[in-house]
Amino acid sequence: MSTSQSQVDAPLISVVVPCYNEEHALGALHRALTDTLAPRIDIRYEIIFVDDGSSDRTPEILGRLASSDHRIVVITLTRNFGHQAAITAGLSLARGQAVIVCDADLQDTPAAMLMMIDKWLEGGADIVYGVRNRQNTSLIKRATYFAFYRVLRGLAKPEIPLDSGDFGLMDRKVVDAINALPERNRFVRGLRAWVGYEQAPLAYDRPARHLGKSKYSFMRLLSLALDGIFDFSTKPLSLIFYLGATSSLLSFAGFVFYLIYRLAGFTLFGRSPADVPGFTSLVLAIFFLGGVQLLAIGVLGEYVGRIYNEVKRRPTFIVKSVRDTRL
Repeated sequence: MSTSQSQVDAPLISVVVPCYNEEHALGALHRALTDTLAPRIDIRYEIIFVDDGSSDRTPEILGRLASSDHRIVVITLTRNFGHQAAITAGLSLARGQAVIVCDADLQDTPAAMLMMIDKWLEGGADIVYGVRNRQNTSLIKRATYFAFYRVLRGLAKPEIPLDSGDFGLMDRKVVDAINALPERNRFVRGLRAWVGYEQAPLAYDRPARHLGKSKYSFMRLLSLALDGIFDFSTKPLSLIFYLGATSSLLSFAGFVFYLIYRLAGFTLFGRSPADVPGFTSLVLAIFFLGGVQLLAIGVLGEYVGRIYNEVKRRPTFIVKSVRDTRL
């Protein structure tokens, strides 16, 4: 078989890259992907950049890259819909037999992508997800991620693998299954675990970001964490029930004890029922019960708000344009 024929028969890999104000990283990312994937004659590939409403030179740079490389597809959204929505847009238009999702900052390395492709080609794994073996980031961020993944694993059903982000490879049937799911609020790594199929981890060292700035502020990370917990678990509802039940039992036990204390009139800690110890315990009890009630209302509000967003059935994203030189 000739080289050209083998290239035609090679599986198509789609690389989906969500982008938001990534003008400094796009050129280096394209070069790294091309240098890594192009020499492999046993695969074909396309790179799908999703411009998530960038306000810098990202659209201009993506346009130039698409003009110079026919394997690039550029999807432009009408505004910033968020990282998970941008991934969803890329998955909806990806045509590969396998799809790799990665960030634009080169922390998800092309070398690791090749290892994922080889693992998939070997058979037996429909999903190959990256596990962050080592991260070059601040101690506070590492500790936050560590705690988040373990809390999420303890609450979510099914279990979401520890220390695994959105970076990973999915077979075509997995992508089709995720695209067919009806919910609007998307947490891709959770959906990837939920659909099942054969899944295999791939440990890799995640280098430090050396171009541009991370777009995930603390509040965005917190929002993503809440999406993972509330979209894949009802355990917070059970927890507030048990917390409320425990508070009620303690309050009833305290009432019974105080009633006996008053009727028997014995001295406790040098005080008799006739003494007036002040209102500290009463105020603390009110604050405690008030906090429990507000916590319960807040958790219920999170679930009700998500139901509200789902029943409106607004799209996860709106595409402004698609640039594909092959069309």
